[in-house]
Amino acid sequence: MPPFRLLSVDPASSARLGLLSTPHGELETPCFLPVGTRGAVKGVEFDRLEEWDCRAILSNTYHLMARPGREIIRRAGGLHAFLGWRRAILTDSGGFQVMSLSSRRRVTDEGVEFRGPEDGTRHFLTPELAVELQAEFGVDIAMALDVCPPFPAERREVEEACRVSSAWAARARASWRGERGSLLFGIVQGGTYEDLRTTAAAPILDLDFDGYAIGGVAVGEPKEAIRSITAFTAPLLPAQKPRYLMGVGTPADLLASVRAGVDLFDCVLPTRNGRMGHAYTRSGEVTIKHERFKQDLTPLDPECACPVCRRHTRAYLRHLFVLGDFSAPMLLSIHNVFFYLDWMKRIREGVARGQLDALEAPPERKID
Repeated sequence: MPPFRLLSVDPASSARLGLLSTPHGELETPCFLPVGTRGAVKGVEFDRLEEWDCRAILSNTYHLMARPGREIIRRAGGLHAFLGWRRAILTDSGGFQVMSLSSRRRVTDEGVEFRGPEDGTRHFLTPELAVELQAEFGVDIAMALDVCPPFPAERREVEEACRVSSAWAARARASWRGERGSLLFGIVQGGTYEDLRTTAAAPILDLDFDGYAIGGVAVGEPKEAIRSITAFTAPLLPAQKPRYLMGVGTPADLLASVRAGVDLFDCVLPTRNGRMGHAYTRSGEVTIKHERFKQDLTPLDPECACPVCRRHTRAYLRHLFVLGDFSAPMLLSIHNVFFYLDWMKRIREGVARGQLDALEAPPERKID
């Protein structure tokens, strides 16, 4: 049986319900993966994620290779054992760091050399080493190494990123030695150029990966471009395999992308914004440090069932941020991750009932 089963398609859009089988359990799709780049979802314990039925998290191969290093993960018995996480793990290969660490890396046809931002240690990552590490870590979903171009970028720079990414994808596919049902996904680049997305997809699809990702999105381009390129690229990917949109996005972005036919998502916004004092609610994004919440004795979101909203008021959470108490960013991160997981559950229910068109995303405005 193939690892991905498409169960139904929304009658009013391209939204899909599916089941993705991994060595550490099934993922009900559409699915959101909280980001644990270095092996921890910042501010949120794994016990909570399991209690909320979170099926998978995301970590990053480059960062784990740099610290703590492959040897300690190998001695621990793999990444699941090292983290103490019993469910599925998807690892990004390091392609995003080609962009985010652009001042500290050198790309060649062979691979990419990084200088660690902490101590300057040099690491050379090739497509073969990237999948070797992910197989050694025992992850459930591994990603082929690619080049993620920034925005804005000259067309020739995006063309070169597509060329290198295609060559690296073929090398990754040829060297992949995943075991026990682990999966390898390919990544389609192309920036905001629709013709480059089309030409970049063809050779990646020919390699018959277990799933396909839309990469190079939400790297600085306008919101309209994020959604239009997602809607354009998703139908280029095989309907019978999972489609993964990397690094996106707000609750409204998730809904729009599900409607475009995407199945898997990750994003740092729930925890990153939580640490900065921003909380997602059904009414919009609350900037909790604002003076107006000083005497607000209502929950962050009266309709939210998370432990933060059941126990604390906006006034108390603001008080913690004003004090600089370390629990403040943790509590907002807990709320935000719960909100995202619950939002994706509501989206799945909408697809299952054929009522996704009636679901409205929270407004994309800050409540100051």
